[in-house]
Amino acid sequence: MIRFVDFLASFFGLLILSPVLLIICFLGFFDTGSPIFVQTRVGKNKKPFKLIKFRTMAVDTASVASHLASTSSITKFGRFLRRSKLDELPQLLNVLVGDMSLVGPRPNLFNQDMLIAERQALGVYDVKPGITGLAQVQNIDMSEPVLLAKTDKAMIESLNIRNYIRYIALTIGGSGAGDAVNAKND
Repeated sequence: MIRFVDFLASFFGLLILSPVLLIICFLGFFDTGSPIFVQTRVGKNKKPFKLIKFRTMAVDTASVASHLASTSSITKFGRFLRRSKLDELPQLLNVLVGDMSLVGPRPNLFNQDMLIAERQALGVYDVKPGITGLAQVQNIDMSEPVLLAKTDKAMIESLNIRNYIRYIALTIGGSGAGDAVNAKND
């Protein structure tokens, strides 16, 4: 049932939002020269997949978790995209092809060893990663790997169509601050 809803929502979301996606691509081209960001992430059963987002950081930024990146690497347009969560819209393509769900644990990088170990121990990789979920609406990011893994597990155990819709509605309504970037890394 959830895969069916994921497919329909991502298909119609991409269709309806295509003018917005094109405008963001156009503006992003002038911001960084490369508006689309593709990065290998950990998927279901720890299989790699290519996550698609709008670029919010300078092209030469190191491939690290957001909380380890420097705030100075975020562009002005990127700040807007992050605050509005519009940088996440291209992930609808990931949902459409089945690499992700709209709701699930946020996909991490393969170099986040502590988070991988915590999630592996709790069976978090048994499900598809998602664009949003319980941790995101509660502002728990990857800088807290133990808490994040426990929250992901709690979400998975209680996920039903009602909670699925609730997490999406909360995200669209503005809950969650998005991926944190640490000013200490400047």
